[in-house]
Amino acid sequence: MKPSLRHIQLPGRVRLQFAEQGDGSGTPVIALHGVTDSWRSFEPLFGHLPPDLRVMAISQRGHGDSDKPADGYRPADFAADVAAFMDAMEIETAVVVGHSMGSINAMRFAIDHPTRVAGLMLAGTMPWFGRPPELRAFHRDAIVPLADPVPEAFAREFQQSTLARPIAASMLDGFVAESLKVPAHVWRAAFAGFITDDFSERLREIGVPTLVVWGRRDSFCSAPEQKALLGLIRSARLVEYADAGHAMHWEEPQRFARHLSRFATSVADRAAIAS
Repeated sequence: MKPSLRHIQLPGRVRLQFAEQGDGSGTPVIALHGVTDSWRSFEPLFGHLPPDLRVMAISQRGHGDSDKPADGYRPADFAADVAAFMDAMEIETAVVVGHSMGSINAMRFAIDHPTRVAGLMLAGTMPWFGRPPELRAFHRDAIVPLADPVPEAFAREFQQSTLARPIAASMLDGFVAESLKVPAHVWRAAFAGFITDDFSERLREIGVPTLVVWGRRDSFCSAPEQKALLGLIRSARLVEYADAGHAMHWEEPQRFARHLSRFATSVADRAAIAS
């Protein structure tokens, strides 16, 4: 199967591109990528996912070939886009998958729209990306000064920093190309959103089944941060990828797809029993 690419205009908001694959009547899965990525961040998974999952990978505002407004890049803004997307697609509830910035947006969505979330799969995450001083310093010293055009060398170094092991050169080139679609004002605003917006204490409100996926060689998200997250989201369990980094879904797409499929199926089965 190959995903179909579509655009959708969210009333009063933005026009988003997304990729969709699977049975239209299957379990809805909405995938949210990391900062400066796009729906293509999840492209390596599509060939490993079963057709009974209706997977929709969104290029969030400012990213990929979606609209790039001047503002609206806080986690609550991205979460509101997801709610509007679900309304437009006539989806009542979904399993929401988020990587890095996308995981923050997914958690914000679960807080702001708790009845719309069937389950959360969070990859490369922590309670608040503004807590580690090295991430605050990276934002201050490397992201805030960015101007257009964003240098290709900078985008490449940033994407490589998410990896613990090499991936195919063509795959990395593709991810770098997606980063270069993101204008400097979006780099700055999106980073500022998840670095400065601390709603970590509200994560205690999340009660849906949650799967946290962490690569032990993640250079951004530490083991103590995973422990802290599990302490806040009591319904969460942790899966560790021993040899993977921050972008474990690029390094081990088949394994990640298997975890996603099993998790989404278990959430759907639980919902069916409850009904």
